[in-house]
Amino acid sequence: MKSLTQRQQQILDLIRSTIDKIGMPPTRADICDHFNFRSPTAAEDHLRALERKGSIELLAGRSRGIRVLDKAMDSGMDSTAARINSLAGLPLIGRVAAGAPILAEQNIEDHFQLDPVKFHPRADYLLKVHGQSMKDVGILDGDLLAVHSTREAHNGQIVVARLEDEVTVKRFHRRGHKITLKAENSEYQPIIVDLRQTEFVIEGLGVGVIRNGSL
Repeated sequence: MKSLTQRQQQILDLIRSTIDKIGMPPTRADICDHFNFRSPTAAEDHLRALERKGSIELLAGRSRGIRVLDKAMDSGMDSTAARINSLAGLPLIGRVAAGAPILAEQNIEDHFQLDPVKFHPRADYLLKVHGQSMKDVGILDGDLLAVHSTREAHNGQIVVARLEDEVTVKRFHRRGHKITLKAENSEYQPIIVDLRQTEFVIEGLGVGVIRNGSL
């Protein structure tokens, strides 16, 4: 990967941090606002330069069509951490013990040698799916859901959420203090959460599915 100018590195860092925070890259307008560019053309020119240097790929027709390429992602990681991650593999989370952090040792059933950057944004762990509440979007009982750890989500994204002591996979919608967790199966009713009354935490975003038995 070719060396970047200071501004190009700053924009790449912004793209990475935005993906980490919200699970998707910034828009051109976001980049303009962050760096006080007067015209969207300035943001586009920097993005094109990053693409030419092999740091990102621009996806046509999408306002957030920016994909950070593997080498760029790896360069943002501590080399020791990257090496440990590649050796250990992605942890597989089975049933989550009540009150325990999702990556607590007692929740980890196995590790699989999968490259985290094959998913976008990168996967941090695999979660074993229980039940058929998301079958209409191809997430079936026994599948492994690749999850990117984050506490934030946008309406319409598929999230791993902790509702009091229960962890569930649903489509997320928020309006004010009300959260709707929608199943993708007409046999299931949506879960309505009032944030003033119920403890609720987003654990991550679903970023890919591995069909049961394919590993």
